[in-house]
Amino acid sequence: MITITFADTETEMKALDFLIGRFSGRSLKSGEHIVPEAAIEALADQGIPFAVKGRTTYEQELAAIRGADPAPV
Repeated sequence: MITITFADTETEMKALDFLIGRFSGRSLKSGEHIVPEAAIEALADQGIPFAVKGRTTYEQELAAIRGADPAPV
């Protein structure tokens, strides 16, 4: 899983509209999104800009599942 962000709310909404139903993932209160690696390529193919924060750690994934924002990387 990869943690990504978007530059603005409009881009974020466009990306989420595209991703929902295609990929599993989590949106965090911090504005970061945890998505599978395949989602990165799909977003790029759609021309939706995003910034990669890095690989998501096990602890971050677990915290996201539990509903708490994980500690920053």
